[in-house]
Amino acid sequence: MEIAADHWLRSVRHCPSPNCNQRPEATDIRLIVIHGISLPPGEFGGSWVDAFFTNTLDSSAHPYFTEIAHLAVSAHLLIRRDGEIVQYVPFDLRAWHAGVSSYQGQENCNDFSIGIELEGTDSLAYTDAQYAQLARVIPLLNARYPASFGHIAGHSEIAPGRKTDPGPAFDWLRLHEMLATDGGTA
Repeated sequence: MEIAADHWLRSVRHCPSPNCNQRPEATDIRLIVIHGISLPPGEFGGSWVDAFFTNTLDSSAHPYFTEIAHLAVSAHLLIRRDGEIVQYVPFDLRAWHAGVSSYQGQENCNDFSIGIELEGTDSLAYTDAQYAQLARVIPLLNARYPASFGHIAGHSEIAPGRKTDPGPAFDWLRLHEMLATDGGTA
């Protein structure tokens, strides 16, 4: 796996989202944000996340979808429970994943971050395959965007009181240990 010149990961599935735009000029990518998502809530698999991030979610398919179908959101990556990686937005563009947010005193984290969604919930353990893929992807991101080195946060950390993901089920210590072993850092 590598990040190509066009800021897309090679050897992963691409599902381009329209929910992105240019980052502010001269903005370094200096944060990786970990999220959790399941659509419908608590259910995994299927094409609902792809549909949500590409503005094609059928609001009649599930009652919850009527609440979110109008939203224009995206992430750079999704790591499914089986470890499949899907990329929606090239890393040099601003994906719309963080919303109202702040990191180290700077507002609007979308401007300077990469958003990685993990298929999961706040209360269900994430899978070995997901941790393994995170431990592969984060060092690649750190190498390509060096200002991100050592800056990883949960959505709940950058939007406290508004967001809870990736939740208490996410094992930060495990991720830190895997990155330390594999030469990356958290």
